[in-house]
Amino acid sequence: MSDPVRTIAFLVLRAAREQDAYVNLTLPGMLTEHRVTGRDAALATELVHGTIRRQATYDAIIDRLVSRPLDPPVRDALRLGAHQLLSMRVPAHAAVSETVDVVRRELGHKPVGFVNAVLRRIGAKRLEVWLEEVTEGLDADDVRAVRTSHPRWIIEAFRDALTEGGAADDDTLDALLEADNAAPQVTLVARPGLCEPDELPGMPGEHSPYAKILDAGDPGSIPAVRDGRAGVQDEGSQLVAILLAEAGLEHRPGAPGSDARWLDLCAGPGGKAALIGALAAQQGANLVANEVQHHRAELVRGGVRALDNVEVTVFDGRHGPWRPGSFDRVLVDAPCTGLGALRRRPEARWRRQPDDLDVLVGLQRELLARALELTRPGGVTVYATCSPHRSETTGVLQAVTGRRDDVAVESTRQWWPHVHGTDAMFAAVLRRL
Repeated sequence: MSDPVRTIAFLVLRAAREQDAYVNLTLPGMLTEHRVTGRDAALATELVHGTIRRQATYDAIIDRLVSRPLDPPVRDALRLGAHQLLSMRVPAHAAVSETVDVVRRELGHKPVGFVNAVLRRIGAKRLEVWLEEVTEGLDADDVRAVRTSHPRWIIEAFRDALTEGGAADDDTLDALLEADNAAPQVTLVARPGLCEPDELPGMPGEHSPYAKILDAGDPGSIPAVRDGRAGVQDEGSQLVAILLAEAGLEHRPGAPGSDARWLDLCAGPGGKAALIGALAAQQGANLVANEVQHHRAELVRGGVRALDNVEVTVFDGRHGPWRPGSFDRVLVDAPCTGLGALRRRPEARWRRQPDDLDVLVGLQRELLARALELTRPGGVTVYATCSPHRSETTGVLQAVTGRRDDVAVESTRQWWPHVHGTDAMFAAVLRRL
């Protein structure tokens, strides 16, 4: 490759669109394969993540200039060029010529002249000028959808979630949408008993005592991360694990209390399980880390490899072989839309659809009901999602607990990227009575 960075970026964009590939898995593999590191790797990451995050904005501009249907790979190339021209400090001549070279190598000569002409027209105006043109006559939320590059249904869901939290004004909504488009910092976690935060580079986190914010560099090159004594984990995820570990337990009337058996019902890919396992070890407890998919269970095993108090199991969490009331603490980090992590998983905003909620919400309710069944009287269940969508948060809680008189919702927490600098994690502490 004469320009491996842009070629890799283009190939990852195609894989994400054509194969539903996950960017956070595909891009690192390609960078390693082609030995792209340092500043070039950072550039490739910005090209991919930035292009996908701002996809709706660039599509609106492209569609203003092109009236005929576009072959999807050609659109990928135009989006990639538009991101460099409108949102990066790449000289216009380099953005156009290098993108055109990628098209020539990957798609052949036929679309070269067309891509060159369209990109030159895109680069003739600043982003703000284009935005004024392509949003003229649209209503307020359609303008937001183009300017912040979010599907309208997600904008409406965020407004609804903010309303429940008492902060649904337009400025707050816009701040949340913009925070979704800001590249997140890499956050490390020092797993207690295995690693001290001072052993890790970076600045202390703002919310978790185990967090360090990495300024630059490859986390995989840090010895503690390589050894499994530390990891990469958003502070919001760390806070969920801490919430489970620090919740007070009540003793069973007439019987000695215990705090020896913990369960992570949906443990993959293993970040929370590793921190929970370390926290459990500090309290003399054992953790069962369960995951329904075998390949994700292997990721969990890798994450907890430095701990000897964690058992990894592979069952459908709704039907696993555990006895009712056999755990003191249970985490349900339920499969969800992932709308709270759009800044880290930029492709999710274009893949998820409102219909996905029908399946996910039903699964979330079943998993939470099972978790409560497995929690002993006086024990706690923490229900968490990486989504602020009310159907997946308070809606699930109300549906499950509203039919029971043996469960109390003790607290709920919602973290936000525009307020806390974390993913939009939701967590609720429920107690078996």
